[in-house]
Amino acid sequence: MAGPRLQAAMEYITTYGWAILIIALILAALFYLHVFNPSPSSACVLGAGISCTSLYLTQNGVLTFSLLQSTSTPINITAAGCNTNSTISNTIMTYVYNPPSNQFEVPIEGNYTMTIQCYSSGKAYSGSVGSLYQGYLILNYTKTNSNLPHSGYGSIDVKIS
Repeated sequence: MAGPRLQAAMEYITTYGWAILIIALILAALFYLHVFNPSPSSACVLGAGISCTSLYLTQNGVLTFSLLQSTSTPINITAAGCNTNSTISNTIMTYVYNPPSNQFEVPIEGNYTMTIQCYSSGKAYSGSVGSLYQGYLILNYTKTNSNLPHSGYGSIDVKIS
């Protein structure tokens, strides 16, 4: 009498054991493929109406990005900086070279592609392909209607290509 019940219990345990093993293998494969840890979106917001997209960072720390502006007035970009330090001070800025004014006007709903050097601890950043750079982007600009200086500040997460 105990034989059929024991056999049924063993079949029950074996069936669920195989099911649990298959689920564990599927979860391991998903973790290996980084499904549960997606890469960052590689975008930044530098204040109301100013953002950057299409971030591309090389191994020697050169960052290229497209600046999009949707403020109510055109802006003049004067400088940009990229640093791992979270403070605006002590950031090495790259100034726009566009004689005679050394600034570049970006119209409303316009964009501008910039290339700047990123820094870490006061030195030009360098990293290996595939590693993640987490830093800050600073943008100095003026609005054309007021000519008052402004600074946009935002964080960036970008994989080195």
